Amino acid sequence: MKLIRPAIVLLVLLSLLTGVAYPLAVTAVAQTVFPAQANGSLLKIDGQVVGSALIGQPFDDPRYFWGRLSATGPAPYNGAGSSGSNYGPLSDALIQAVRGRIEALKKADPHNALPIPVDLVTASASGLDPHISPAAAAYQAARVARARGLPEASVRKLVAEHTRGRSLGFLGEPVVEVLALNLALDAAAGG
Repeated sequence: MKLIRPAIVLLVLLSLLTGVAYPLAVTAVAQTVFPAQANGSLLKIDGQVVGSALIGQPFDDPRYFWGRLSATGPAPYNGAGSSGSNYGPLSDALIQAVRGRIEALKKADPHNALPIPVDLVTASASGLDPHISPAAAAYQAARVARARGLPEASVRKLVAEHTRGRSLGFLGEPVVEVLALNLALDAAAGG
């Protein structure tokens, strides 16, 4: 009993420290310092959650900017099923998915002669990417402007307002926040 009692006491103390106290402390700091991020970076309209800035949304209406493809299952942009497709560049399934997306983009905007940016026809590693490249937004700007009856310059201005630069000025690439941009388009066009 002399050896077992200290082991049990230590187990209980360490369990309370690492299983209760530490998680509560981290949660308190996160809720105090970064409350929006700690709660999922949720975007709200009139107090109602319409999505997260961290998870892509499925858009296929020509009035909206389309995001990257989702590789999650069983449903697209499933935050509980984050994964890439793991398809190699010679995979028939990947080639068919890319061809299907190219056809959809061309059907939505048959007169667009710009090259289709790769991020519009492929999924990200997580399958949840909520951003597109500025080139992908530029490719879609004319279609969105026509579909909404807005001047293309107004649409491009909204794209610029929703383009986030490199982190710390040098990390990563500039990205366009698709959900926030589409919400701004709805607000500008009155829904």
